[in-house]
Amino acid sequence: EQGNVVAVGIVLVSHSQDLAAGLTLLAGQMAGPDVHIEPAGGDQDGGLGTSDVLVRAAITRADQGDGVLLICDLGSSILTVRDVLDGNGNGHLRLVDAPFVEGAVAAAVVASSGATLDEVARAAESARDARKL
Repeated sequence: EQGNVVAVGIVLVSHSQDLAAGLTLLAGQMAGPDVHIEPAGGDQDGGLGTSDVLVRAAITRADQGDGVLLICDLGSSILTVRDVLDGNGNGHLRLVDAPFVEGAVAAAVVASSGATLDEVARAAESARDARKL
């Protein structure tokens, strides 16, 4: 269907519900309304931590058919995502080694152009080299 670009979805996995929600807002404002960015922050009770249940639900919401990029904040969130993916990563679902804020914004902006999962992943990972000063 022409005119309806199916985009790569993005899931932001953080130990903090507030951080994931705030970054979702920031990246969404930078990328525009067509990119499906979903937060998966905190544990199931709203406290600090990560939840495989919340990550799975966010993947389902973000998935528009062209793949889902997952960006994590800290070490144990990566363990949670790896457990969720259980060997099924790097195909339709891709965990990237990227800075949380800069990677999310770069990925969202590139995804808004209708880029492929590979291109969105490269944008997130290359944000690591973006200097601030």
